[in-house]
Amino acid sequence: MENVLSGLAGDHVTGALRLDGTGTFYLTDGCVTYAESPAAPPLEDLLTSSGRVSAHAVRQAVRAATDDRPGGLRLIRQGVLTRGELELCVLGAVLDAAYFLSDATACRSAFQLGERHWLGAQWHFDVTGLFRECKRRRAQLNQVWPSSELDALPVVPVRRVPAHGVVLTSLQWEVVVGADATATPADLAHRLGRPAYSVLLAVRQLAAAGLLRLPRGELPAAPVTGPAAEPGAALAAVAAVLPGASADGLPRRTACTARRRDAVPDGADEPGWGNGAGWGEGWTGAAETPPWLPPATGDPTDVNLLVRLRNALEALT
Repeated sequence: MENVLSGLAGDHVTGALRLDGTGTFYLTDGCVTYAESPAAPPLEDLLTSSGRVSAHAVRQAVRAATDDRPGGLRLIRQGVLTRGELELCVLGAVLDAAYFLSDATACRSAFQLGERHWLGAQWHFDVTGLFRECKRRRAQLNQVWPSSELDALPVVPVRRVPAHGVVLTSLQWEVVVGADATATPADLAHRLGRPAYSVLLAVRQLAAAGLLRLPRGELPAAPVTGPAAEPGAALAAVAAVLPGASADGLPRRTACTARRRDAVPDGADEPGWGNGAGWGEGWTGAAETPPWLPPATGDPTDVNLLVRLRNALEALT
């Protein structure tokens, strides 16, 4: 799939690459500007589930969208979202969908020249940088729990915690509360309005902490090979198991202080990552800036501020 996208990027085309039954990549002038997959909640669901945007406002933006006046610009003009908020949402949604599309190899594809997503080009992704981030995410999952056995199975928490106490992140708690022994990680992501990759990572963290079991009853076998078998990785995998539970084994508090970086590639806080010409190899910035907004500078300080803002907003949700 990376080769196909790279070829299209080399031709600087604009359109939609549809992967039969798997999802779609949208390109603008050879850069990926949006991606969607059935395995990941669309941006519309992520916006409305947070309560930040009403479903009515999103439907209006979709219906009114044109090539000259995309729906994303309408949301900004109406004051529903700021440009920075929309860019961060698109960043997370594209990375989420691209992770599940990056392994698509045995499906038929068709390219529709000139087709655009209703949001418009809010963020540009270099193909090489996008797939590099997908590989980093896959390695992160394998480091936490190097087995995909639970990725497509219903999430079933254990009835009795195998420790004196546990501390869960806010997302892990949502997964545990939402698990009904029938919903897979992808199902939970759609129900909770959370990025599918983040839910998948939370599931593997719960498995590594011994807090999940297989639907047929037994605990998943702990992998004995791979990165997690090393002592250092094993300690990191069970870091969630800490004192703080009640006598019946149920968590009595949640820890929401961990800084979530799953939506930003390694190095995004460092100089060289920016919006526009200030970026190095990898991703480029958003589309043209409307005349009533200050132009993007590419200053890494601006990107660092956006990253800190994103972390603060996620800590509140």
